[in-house]
Amino acid sequence: MRQPVLLLAMQAAWSCLCRATQHYPAAWGHYDVCKSQVYTDEGLTWDYMACQPEAGDMTKYLRVTLDPPNITCGDPPETYCALENPYMCNNECDANTVELAHPPELMFDFEGRNPTTFWQSTSWRKYPKPLLVNITMSWNKTIELTDDIVITFESGRPEQMVLEKSLDYGRTWQPYQFYATDCLDAFTMDPKTVQDLTQHTLLDIICTEDYSRGYVWKYDKTVRFEIKDRFALFAGPQLHNMASLYGQLDTTKNLRDFFTITDLRIRLLRPATGATMVDENNLSRYFYAISDIKVQGRMHTQLSLTCDGRPWTRASLLLCKDCECFGHSNRCSYIELLNTVICVSCKHNTRGQHCQLCKLGYYRNATAELDDKNVCLECKCDPFGSESDRCNGTGFCKCKEGATGPKCTECQPGYLWNNGCKSRVCDELLRCQNGGVCHNNLRCQCPAAFTGLLCEKPRCEGEAAGCGDPDSGQAALRLPPTPLLLLPLLLAPAWAAPL
Repeated sequence: MRQPVLLLAMQAAWSCLCRATQHYPAAWGHYDVCKSQVYTDEGLTWDYMACQPEAGDMTKYLRVTLDPPNITCGDPPETYCALENPYMCNNECDANTVELAHPPELMFDFEGRNPTTFWQSTSWRKYPKPLLVNITMSWNKTIELTDDIVITFESGRPEQMVLEKSLDYGRTWQPYQFYATDCLDAFTMDPKTVQDLTQHTLLDIICTEDYSRGYVWKYDKTVRFEIKDRFALFAGPQLHNMASLYGQLDTTKNLRDFFTITDLRIRLLRPATGATMVDENNLSRYFYAISDIKVQGRMHTQLSLTCDGRPWTRASLLLCKDCECFGHSNRCSYIELLNTVICVSCKHNTRGQHCQLCKLGYYRNATAELDDKNVCLECKCDPFGSESDRCNGTGFCKCKEGATGPKCTECQPGYLWNNGCKSRVCDELLRCQNGGVCHNNLRCQCPAAFTGLLCEKPRCEGEAAGCGDPDSGQAALRLPPTPLLLLPLLLAPAWAAPL
């Protein structure tokens, strides 16, 4: 049995090490393979694990915004009452006095101060209109969550709230979890807990009533989103089998995305009331106050997971080179055969060693810089008029015969659009024969007795020899082969026929 001395296997799995360039096992798919030296019964040897940046406190790097922006208390100054005692109204909030101000940055400051520092909203003075607050935390980078999200309320925990996430820098949002004292009443959802989840239902969005009790639980102020309990569904209760977790994250994109964010949003929908009825004569009892928010994770930076091939020691673990992906990727890999570093999983429709090219079906936006998210624009070649969905560097598509225009959506002279550009079969110079009518310059509409491109062939009458398959119900006359010398005459317009 291995007895790690220099680095515990569990610690190493979460350490920011570099990828070995020789003698390493197969990678964990999307996760590079790292190694560290450990002592075993056989002596000093290498221990392999998934290579990950170091986990840490992500609140150090975020930007916080509130909606509505004037929801923070203190402007104008306000006096608050205690929720559990409506007659104890000695709490003041004044934005112009440092000791009495409660700005949003106090949700992320050092905890342990006395008195406790916290952000606080205005009171519910506009009741019965809902007291709604959105707290948005943005990183402008991709974050992989590694521990529970913990929100500590200085006041009573809200009776209704939603935790939401974004993977595209706040453009779209998805719920992470609903919280309520009565899930069925608040969100028409049956209450559940994370213990009700399985590997197959891990991605289910649940509503929990565990964190929405009233003020009587004053020593239980936290609201959690349980990341580790979800990890444990794959890695075991003590998270010993991290390789299993990495394997699942690698092979299941939806699962990997579930633990990945660029932004978090807390939607506070109803404050704690402590009773079944709101005291409309003392609305200063009802508000939101948060003293701490914890978000643990790994920030994806543009550091290469590349090292030289020398034997590793703790002093040489950081011999990694930078890699440049212009903001379209947060991870690089070393290709030993080519002795080079390439960006992995380029986003924003880019590709190439440094995500500097556009993927097929897209072209470079000449007005955008290389690090712009809109650097690659979709070709949008017409599927009927163009040869493929690819275009050249200026966005022009390669058109089929008869089609023209940047996207191949127009027709050249002599062609008409009909799910692509079709050559004119009939016009004032090439007329339909035997009483046929030219239809939209595309085809001849023939009378019942004739068929063919220009209605030049008589149809079969009866079931004479040479007709089509009688079982088909058709009596198309199959004429003897026309001599090649006569074919131009049959296809010539009527006015050109010999007298």
